[in-house]
Amino acid sequence: MGKFISWSEFKEFLGEYKILSVGIAFIMSQAINDFVKSFVDYIFMPFLDPLTPDETWEAAVFHIGKIEISWGIFLSKFIYLALVSIIVFVFIRKILKADVNSNAKKDLVKK
Repeated sequence: MGKFISWSEFKEFLGEYKILSVGIAFIMSQAINDFVKSFVDYIFMPFLDPLTPDETWEAAVFHIGKIEISWGIFLSKFIYLALVSIIVFVFIRKILKADVNSNAKKDLVKK
């Protein structure tokens, strides 16, 4: 068997593939996920409770014969998706704008 990976090789691997950045992004995305879900479930959707015939919006269903459509859960998931999409869009736009600005400044300094 060959030698085991050295610490310097491992650090080089982490730096080359930006593993730490991916890990931080994953942790941040989980936190944003929890925040948006709690916002939708506990702040936004309670305003829809008076509009639903059942006790909560999650229990709201629409019946077509024997078919039961759970539109309350669908609406919750749709709002959640929309909010996450907007947050990611704004976040990425800010990052890319900052990156473009920093690259433009570097180009001006080089000239």
